[in-house]
Amino acid sequence: MIWTGELNDAYRRGGAVGLYDTTLRDGEQTVGVVLDPEEKLEIARLLDELGIDRIEAGFPRVSQDDWDAVRLISEAGLRAEVWGFSRAVPADLEALVELGVRASVIESPISDLKLDAIGVGREKMLDRITSAMRFAAENGIHAAFFGVDSTRAQPDFYEQVYKAAVEAGAKEVAVVDTLGIASPEAVADLVGRTVEWVGSDVPVHFHGHNDFGLATAAAVAAVKAGARWVHGTINGMGERAGNANLGEVALALRALYGVESNLRLDRVREVSERVRELSGYELEPWKPVTGETLFRRESGAVASQFHDPPSIEPYSSELVDAERGIVLGKKSGLDSIRIKAEELGLDVPEERRAAVLARVKELGTRKRGLLDDDEFRSLVDG
Repeated sequence: MIWTGELNDAYRRGGAVGLYDTTLRDGEQTVGVVLDPEEKLEIARLLDELGIDRIEAGFPRVSQDDWDAVRLISEAGLRAEVWGFSRAVPADLEALVELGVRASVIESPISDLKLDAIGVGREKMLDRITSAMRFAAENGIHAAFFGVDSTRAQPDFYEQVYKAAVEAGAKEVAVVDTLGIASPEAVADLVGRTVEWVGSDVPVHFHGHNDFGLATAAAVAAVKAGARWVHGTINGMGERAGNANLGEVALALRALYGVESNLRLDRVREVSERVRELSGYELEPWKPVTGETLFRRESGAVASQFHDPPSIEPYSSELVDAERGIVLGKKSGLDSIRIKAEELGLDVPEERRAAVLARVKELGTRKRGLLDDDEFRSLVDG
């Protein structure tokens, strides 16, 4: 099912990681995406069936719709843990209590860039954070402190804040690469130091964005450094360049590092498609895991090896429940003609294949695209 060879064997580490999905909150921050409460509930059920461990139902104080979505999902009887999202401000925290949300991320900006932008000093923000963590603990909310822009925070203040949050009652903490600026090596270093600072009894999360195209790599680095939870979204949707794509993260960890999760890879493409339909956007067809072209072959050179999947694919189409197929166009070869003819039950003797191929290439070039099956039949019959 997975054909990556021996190169990665020295780096396999085993173990498992939990997946925390924020599609319904951070994912909906994708420009132009609006999901109503019933749509969010549908997605939450899909995430639950997908094997997601924790589902962030939303930020209830954003709007009445978000409030209603959190309530609906909290009452849906899902197997996954349902989490809320809150700022370190009393009204947000009181909303969680009113809704009966028993676990939540609680965020506060901690980089000087962010603090200067909102006009709040370090000491005042530290007081807000510790007060929020005490409130959560006193009201039975299992809180994970979420330091916004933590990858750009000054190291001394970062250490002070995370230690103080835990002392005040935070049960877990998240390392947050809000703007996706951290290299995988830097993420590993910061996660590793955070694990040391908060102690082995406090799970560390990683929440990363994809502004430099490194969200999956950074998530993998975080897990290798000791993170027990990875945040992400379906399809990597989210603000700017989006979040870590949980399907990609789960596949990379399993296939390359031997780290398991509860994600059902055979359901990822189905969930991806439905979330796209509800959100109203498209993905690149070559997208890892869920792309339309991953197991479709046009190149004649590749078609000649189509009978032997491990020779042309790093993992089986069955792993992600995708269909393999030959498509025809400018780049097709003689084997492409043979395979497609057999698939469609057409009689194309070997001596005719070169002529049919020439016509396929000509039409594909003229169309600047692929031939459909009816067009191929017409070329064969004509």
